Amino acid sequence: MEQNNPSKKQPKKSDPREDRLKAALKANMAKRKAQARARAVDASTQADKGQD
Repeated sequence: MEQNNPSKKQPKKSDPREDRLKAALKANMAKRKAQARARAVDASTQADKGQD
């Protein structure tokens, strides 16, 4: 007798909702990283100007 084993990976059907959510998450993370980089550059520029 064969039993269903959830630990075995089975090919998964592509879910359009999951694909959209995954793409939105990836875009959001990229945007946040860009914002963080911009803030870091701005903060270092502000610090450099203050040391004159």
